Amino acid sequence: MTALGTVTRAGTAPRARTALGAVQSGEGRPAGRLDVRPAGRRLGLGRPLPVAGLLGVVVLVGVWVAGSATGLIDQRVLSAPWTVVTTAGDLIAKGDLQENLGVSLTRAALGLAWGVATGVVLALASGLSRVGDALLDGPIQVKRAIPNLALLPLLILWFGIGEPMKVITIALGVFIPIYVHTHNGLRSIDSRYVELAETVRLSRPQFVRRVVLPGALPGFLLGLRFAVTGSLLSLVVVEQVNATAGIGYMMELARTYGQTEVIIVGLVVYGVLGFSADAAVRLLQRRALAWRRTLED
Repeated sequence: MTALGTVTRAGTAPRARTALGAVQSGEGRPAGRLDVRPAGRRLGLGRPLPVAGLLGVVVLVGVWVAGSATGLIDQRVLSAPWTVVTTAGDLIAKGDLQENLGVSLTRAALGLAWGVATGVVLALASGLSRVGDALLDGPIQVKRAIPNLALLPLLILWFGIGEPMKVITIALGVFIPIYVHTHNGLRSIDSRYVELAETVRLSRPQFVRRVVLPGALPGFLLGLRFAVTGSLLSLVVVEQVNATAGIGYMMELARTYGQTEVIIVGLVVYGVLGFSADAAVRLLQRRALAWRRTLED
């Protein structure tokens, strides 16, 4: 049991029993404590919709199909869905799509791993120390205001146009949201948990493991959602800068030859990757934070 859980159980259970006893005895009926809402009416979000995450995507694809079938969408501007599917099948048959996708996934995974590790370490150093905060937070906020695209010329001069430059650019786009949200999660931990840790004489490592990490987990997971999207945004940029493989390279080559359908295939692949990664992080978020009761529940 963590110190966080100890405070929660110790602090809320007596109050819950007191309120329950007051209701049962008919004494002390504060209006805010009684559930006087009519049956069947709730102010929350309502019952979860089946496959809710895919509903908007299905509607969007349906509009695309209907627009292409009726001629409202010019195929010279936006290729029809069946053309895109046929083109993707041809690219898969030739092996081009799998090869470029593998290169893109490797770059994104490496950049994401380095960015997450850097963001967490810097957030812990800054969030748990006044000295670390004074030294680190200012420069990181300056970097936050500078877009990665503005840093590309300098990164190319420093690291060339090879894979290290691409991975570093992706990592720079990842570590900022991880740092910001983890740092905010650390600083938002209730001071009562710190006082309890001091009362039970937790050591510094025990304090970090039992109080700090559970308290900062919601912020970290929120930052991770932004980070996976940021890794793909940076990936799009770096793969169009003198790359020789990757989904972005495939799209840039298709632009040269006016192959709109290949460009749409690349966009669909990026969209599927982003949607899948975000869905995976949201699932992890629900599992890891199952102890919380929120509006979504």
